[in-house]
Amino acid sequence: MRMPSYAIIDLSTHLVERYPISETLYKSYIGGKTLGARLLYDLTPAGVDPLGKDAVVIINTSPANGTGAPCSSRFNMTFKNVLTGGIASSNCGGQFGVMMKRAGYDGIILKGQSESPCVINVVDNQITISDAGELWGKDAEETQLAFPKIYGKLVIGPAGEHLVRYAAAVSGERVAGRCGAGAVLGAKKIKALVAYGTQRPEIYNREKFDKYVRKWVKFLRSHPMTGEALPNYGSAGLVSKANASNALPTHNFKYGHSKDAHTVSGETLADKYLLRNSSCISCPIRCERRVQVDGKDVKGPEYETCGFFGPNIDAVSMENMLKLNYLCDILGMDTISLASTLAFAMELKENGVADFGIEFGNSDNLFEVVEKIARREGIYSELANGSKWLSEQYGGKEYAMHSKGLEMASYEPRRSVGMGLGYATSNRGGCHLNGGYLALLESVGVLSMDALSTSAKPAFTAFFQNALEAISASGFCLFSAQSFVPAILFKLGPHHPVTRTIGKIATHLGLGVRALLWMMPILRFNSVFLFPHAEALRLITGLPFYTGSFVKLGERGYNMERLYNYREGLSKADDSLPDRLTKTPQDPNNPKTVVRLDTMLPVYYHIRGLDESGAPRPRTLRRLGVRA
Repeated sequence: MRMPSYAIIDLSTHLVERYPISETLYKSYIGGKTLGARLLYDLTPAGVDPLGKDAVVIINTSPANGTGAPCSSRFNMTFKNVLTGGIASSNCGGQFGVMMKRAGYDGIILKGQSESPCVINVVDNQITISDAGELWGKDAEETQLAFPKIYGKLVIGPAGEHLVRYAAAVSGERVAGRCGAGAVLGAKKIKALVAYGTQRPEIYNREKFDKYVRKWVKFLRSHPMTGEALPNYGSAGLVSKANASNALPTHNFKYGHSKDAHTVSGETLADKYLLRNSSCISCPIRCERRVQVDGKDVKGPEYETCGFFGPNIDAVSMENMLKLNYLCDILGMDTISLASTLAFAMELKENGVADFGIEFGNSDNLFEVVEKIARREGIYSELANGSKWLSEQYGGKEYAMHSKGLEMASYEPRRSVGMGLGYATSNRGGCHLNGGYLALLESVGVLSMDALSTSAKPAFTAFFQNALEAISASGFCLFSAQSFVPAILFKLGPHHPVTRTIGKIATHLGLGVRALLWMMPILRFNSVFLFPHAEALRLITGLPFYTGSFVKLGERGYNMERLYNYREGLSKADDSLPDRLTKTPQDPNNPKTVVRLDTMLPVYYHIRGLDESGAPRPRTLRRLGVRA
C-alpha cells in the first residue's frame, strides 16, 4: 500500500522537509478535508490567529485525485477559518491538485510567514521557493499567465494580498472560495503555488478500476440530473426551482421568491449567453458554463452567484452579473460572502443605519465598489470584513445572514428547514454542502419532502453530512452525488403522485435513518446507484471500504472538525441562525415558515452523540477512533 507523500514548508526559514503520514492516520482519515482536520488539530495550538505567523495551511489531495475516476480533480485547503475562528475547508477543481500529485506530493503543509512575496514551486519531486515581487499586485488571471500553461497553479489576487476576510484562492478559473482561503495565503506572502510532474497515481487494482470507471461514467451520463439537467443548465438551473418553492433568497433573505428571477436563471443563461459547456479534469458531467465577458471566453456563474447578485440584491441584469462574476474571480473573492455582505449593507442603508453608497435594485455601481473592497480602500475596507463583523459594528444582527460568521448559501431555509439545521450545525459555518445539502430533497430537487416539517430532518441531516464528508475526503466533486435520487423520480417529476407519496413517506423516516446510521459498520456492500465513490476508493487503495465504512469515514471527519471547533471556543451557542430565519415567518399567514432550531437541535445532538454543549461525547470519539 502506497502511503501519501507530504511536505512541510517553513516560510520563515524556507526550510522544506518531508512530513510522514502514518499508516494508522491514513487508514482512519484517507485525505482531503478529513485528514486535513486531523493535521490542523495536531499542528496548531488553540487560539492561533488565522492570519498570524503560527497559523498552518494544509493543501492536500485524496486517493481518487488524478486517477481518471469521474469528477476526481478536486483538492482541498484546510486552515483556521478567517471568518468564524473555527475550522475551514475550501475545496477546488482546476489543475493544481492533479499536478501536485503528479509532481510527487499528496499534500503540502505551510507554516511560518515569508518576509516578502514568494512562489512555491513543486516540480518533479522538488520543492523550491522563489521571489514573487513582480507578481504582487497582479490579478489572478495575470498571475497565472506568468507561468507555463502546462503547470497547475494556485494563486491569489488583490483581495488575498489585502487580507479580505473572504478572499479566495484561484486555480485556473476555479476557486477555493470560502472561509478566507486567499487571505491565509496572502498573510503568508504566498502569491502562487505552481506544480508540474508526470507521475501516474498508483491504483491497487487497475483492471477492475478501469472497468468500474466505465460503468460509473455510463451511469452518470444516463441519469437525468448528471446527464441532462447539470450539462444543460449548470447549477444555475436551480434558480427557477428554488424560486418556485419560495426558497430563493430575495432582498437579503427577507423573502423567498422574486418575480424577476427568470432574468438570471440557468435557462436564460443557456438560451442567450452560453457559448459552450466545459468541465474539470475527468468530469463527464460538464456543468461548467462558458460565457463572453468583454470579448473574452470565461467561466460563467454558478447558482450561488446568480442568486446573490440577482434576487438577493433585487438586481435583474444578467450582463452585470456575468461581469461581476468574472471580476470576483480575477480579484480573488468569494461571491457568496461578498454578495451577501453587500445585501446586508444595502439593508443597513434601507433602515437608515449606514450608507455605503449601494442600494437594492441597482448593480450598476458595484464594479467600482467590488474593486475597492478587494483593495480595502476607504470605507469599503469595512465591507471586506464580512457581514458578521459589520453587524457587530452597526447593529442589525437579526438580518446579518450568516452562521458562525460564514455567510449562508443561496437556499432560504424557512422553506427548507433541514437545510436550516444544516447551516447551523455545519462546522465551517453557513455552508449548504458541509451542512448536508438537504435542500436538494426539500426544495430544489424532485423528492419533495415536506420542507416545513422538522420530523426526520435531524437524522437526514446527520446522514447526508457524513456522506458528503466522505465523498469530499476521497477526492470527488460533490456534484457526483446528485445521482443519489433515483432516475425514475426525475422522469416522473416532483408533482407526480408516486414522487409526492415517496416524499411524504421520507418525511417520516427519522427512526429508520437513525437505525441506518447505527448499522453503518455492518453494511458491507457497494452499489453504483448509492455511493459509487466507496467502490472506487476500495479499488484505488485496496482498503476495505464499503458503504458502511465509507459513511463512517465521513462521520469521523465531521467529529474531528467538531472537536477542533470546540477547542477553539465554538459551542452550542454558535449552532445558530439569525432571528430573521428563526423568529420571523417568511409567510406572515403561516407561522410554520420559520426554522425551528429549538425543536431539531436537541434531537440532532442525540443522534450525533454530542453533549449538551455541542461537543462530541468521549464515547462517540472512542467509537470512531478519534483522539482528542
